[in-house]
Amino acid sequence: MERFTGKVVLITGGGRGIGRAICVRFAQEGANIVFTGRNNDENVTETIRQVEETGAKAHFIQSDISQVPAVYAMVKEALDTFGQIDILVNNAGIEINAPFWEVEEKDYDAVMNTNLKGMFFLTQAFVRFLKENNRTGVIINNSSVHEELPFPNFTPYCASKGGMQMVMRNLSVELAPLGIRINNVAPGAIKTPINAKLLSDPALLATLKNNISLARLGEPEDVAGVVAFLASDDAKYVTGSTYYVDGGLTFHYTEQ
Repeated sequence: MERFTGKVVLITGGGRGIGRAICVRFAQEGANIVFTGRNNDENVTETIRQVEETGAKAHFIQSDISQVPAVYAMVKEALDTFGQIDILVNNAGIEINAPFWEVEEKDYDAVMNTNLKGMFFLTQAFVRFLKENNRTGVIINNSSVHEELPFPNFTPYCASKGGMQMVMRNLSVELAPLGIRINNVAPGAIKTPINAKLLSDPALLATLKNNISLARLGEPEDVAGVVAFLASDDAKYVTGSTYYVDGGLTFHYTEQ
């Protein structure tokens, strides 16, 4: 089933992990793909290979989403390449592990500018294009269970994701009259490079699995499937929501 034939999807942070899985899922369903990243390396080459293997077109933009001029340039380049953008997936994000009392300003700024400011202004640029051309569209933010769930030693990250949740809720009201839907996907523990340390530590991994109802980590494709659903007409009456893809982590508890 090709739900996105004739569509163009812009995905930030598409070089690996969840971002790559999202690129490939949309390509499998007929979309052409624009994806971004800070580095043009072998990960980018692999994402392009997997997208083009489906028969879709792929275009990579090397850029830093934390810089607002770069964000506006992303949208211009995507439009110059394909002439349209129909779906925006704000996937790029970083985290820094530090006790609250040791967080430095540069670390705070790096996390907030990438995770929240970049998402804010890229979404703005996308909405301006849609509004100026009388088009409808869909926005999906790859948030985190930590928009809701505390995560000690990652306070800037949690703040950025909590901010993303509120921006999404606000925009679901403000953009609805324009025919634009927006939702968050909140992954839990997923097998991605960002969790490499966790995956290599059996004790930590066992503790985490004990807190997940399904007793396993998710796959990037688990997240990509929900993103594709929210972008499709199957979710045409869904806006302003967060969909948790966490195996039951967020609201899991065990009777003592």
